[in-house]
Amino acid sequence: MYSNGRGVPEDDTEAVRWYRLAAEQGHASAQFNLGLKYDDGQGVPEDDTEAVRWYRLAAEQGDASAQFNLGLKYDDGQGVPEDDTEAVRWYRLAAEQGDADAQYNLGFMYSNGRGVPEDDTEAVRWYRLAAEQGDAKAQTNLGIMYANGRGVPEDLVAAYMWWNLSAAQGIEKAKNNKDIVAKLMTREQIAEAQRLSRECLARNYKGC
Repeated sequence: MYSNGRGVPEDDTEAVRWYRLAAEQGHASAQFNLGLKYDDGQGVPEDDTEAVRWYRLAAEQGDASAQFNLGLKYDDGQGVPEDDTEAVRWYRLAAEQGDADAQYNLGFMYSNGRGVPEDDTEAVRWYRLAAEQGDAKAQTNLGIMYANGRGVPEDLVAAYMWWNLSAAQGIEKAKNNKDIVAKLMTREQIAEAQRLSRECLARNYKGC
């Protein structure tokens, strides 16, 4: 309530005080939120090491958001030594709980062979899970995989469909890719891709 100014004036210092009291008793969400405060320097001095400490405590209790943020810290080498293998480990735990950002990042790690052997099939699997939750970055990258036949058979209709969905969310790269691939497609193929896009949206991305 202090963090969001609900019922009281917004006060990050007070928010930190109460988060800490709960966090020190093992409350996972409080640990995660305290980690965020240290991460962003709100109510406390910015401190990546402290952020990592609280994220880890929450992550070890299964908090998906904390697992994802801890993965980011290992990915970027903030508060811990950069370690792709550890980043993958925490991304995977969050991804398996349905965290779309973690699914996207895990797909990226497989696509680029970071922390895991390069594996386009696994990259596609994780990109798809995030894309079906509406993640625009994952939709863009899934389109790239279809366009280049990486981890899936080459399919320009599917590539166009995913880029069309991503472009609708404002991703300029997807719009440019869609315009480029359209020059290689027949009018019928473009119409089919647009139809699939509409159906995908109507199903809220499920089974796309």
